[in-house]
Parts: sequence; C-alpha cells; structure tokens
Amino acid sequence: MATYAIGDLQGCHSHFLELLDLIGFNPTRDRLWLVGDIVNRGPDSLALLRSLITLGKCVTVVLGNHDLHLLAVAAGATHQHRGDTLQPVLEAPDSGILLDWLRQRPLFYHEDEYTLVHAGLLPDWHIEQAGQLAQEVETVIRSDRFQSFSRTMYGNTPDRWQDQLQGEDRWRVIINAMTRLRVCSVEGRLNFSYKGGLSAIPQGLLPWFEIPWRSSQNTTIVFGHWSALGLHLTSNLIALDTGCVWQGCLTSVRLEDRKVFQLPCEQH
Repeated sequence: MATYAIGDLQGCHSHFLELLDLIGFNPTRDRLWLVGDIVNRGPDSLALLRSLITLGKCVTVVLGNHDLHLLAVAAGATHQHRGDTLQPVLEAPDSGILLDWLRQRPLFYHEDEYTLVHAGLLPDWHIEQAGQLAQEVETVIRSDRFQSFSRTMYGNTPDRWQDQLQGEDRWRVIINAMTRLRVCSVEGRLNFSYKGGLSAIPQGLLPWFEIPWRSSQNTTIVFGHWSALGLHLTSNLIALDTGCVWQGCLTSVRLEDRKVFQLPCEQH
C-alpha cells in the first residue's frame, strides 16, 4: 500500500486522471491525500467531485478556501467571483449529493507522523489542539448554523489566536489559518496581503512554518495553497501547490519514500 499526497487540483479533472496513471494508482491498494482546493478556477470541478466520490474511502480530502467558497455560494451567503467556474456544480442534478459530500470533509487530518491541512497552522497550536479546533469548525460547517456563519466567514480579523475567542471570531481565525495562511509575524499575527515567493517576503513577516517557536514542528505537515512557494520539501514539510491551474504542474509525493511525481499542466 502506498499513500500519494497531491497538490491543489482546482477543477483540473483531466490532469488528475493523468497523474493517477503516472503514479500507477490502484484504488484497491493505494490511498490519496488531497490538500484541498479541489474545485474552482479550473475547467471541470463537477467531473472531479464525481470522480472523488466514486473512489470512496481510499481518498482523504481536507477543505481549502475555494471549497468553502463553493459551500458559501451554494448557501446563498455570497456571490461568485470573477474567474469562478462553480456554476456547473451548482446546476448539476446531483448538486445536493456533491455539496453534502464536500461539507463532510475535514479541515485537518492527522495520521502517524503526518498532518494534512490546506494552508497551515498557527504557531500557537500543537497538533492535538489543532485537531480539536478543526473539529469545532467542522461541526458548524455540517450543521444548520453554517448558512448564517458563512455570511461572516470571510474577513481578516481577529488576526491572532487567543484561547478565549468565542463564536464566529474563533471559527474565523481557525478557518483563516487552516485555509488561507502563508505568512505571519514572529508573534503569530496573521497576514493575508502577501502571496509571493520566499525571496520577497516583507520585513517583519515569516512563512508560518519558519516561526522559531512553532508548536507543531515535531510532525510532518502536508499542505498546498501557496502556489508561489511551489514544491517545498524539508524533513517536516511537504508543500505541494505547484500551480496546475496556472499552467504549472500537478505534483504528488509518495509519503512512504518521498518520491516526487510531476505532471506538466497545459493551458485549460
């Protein structure tokens, strides 16, 4: 059995199928870990969602910001943005089944020495705490409260974790960290304005994973979201967003031996 972690798909269904051929994926034997943002911007989110549901339990998916955006649009809490390609999912005859499946995906997944999350973790959080906080938000997403919360889900404040946070402010910080985080201050204050690569990060900010006192350093975190970062492998990090939807490539890493597989992605 092999476990293949795969970067942001964003509706690139045909490239996903090509990558499965490239890695020799066998759904009766192997597993897929997807870092989230499985929908939007690409050409065929509908077919991709259907394929993932068909694959069943061999696929583990965490929610990304684009996935949450689809759920918020479907709930009537926000409108589609320019460049969104979500309408086929919303109009599909099986839309309810697809959206319900998406709502049941976690924000965070941990197994053995690996943790799967879309964007990152705040330096304050150790792994067990992060899992508990994710479950708080997952409960809301899967409940009738999501429609009202999704109206205030977007926003950049509060910009720092505090244990005493409650309600929507608390949930928003958790979502922002796990689905939008790239850089933060040394003190752990969230920043969402910078989206570039490592070489031009403004003074006073660091990649979330380079905060010296980060509490989650003793596990290997598998994540995506940061396409300008690209493939970034260290002893305790596997960053996999290599910009498939932006004509980059689609990347997979086999966790058992860290072998890298990459598929060039032509313009969709």
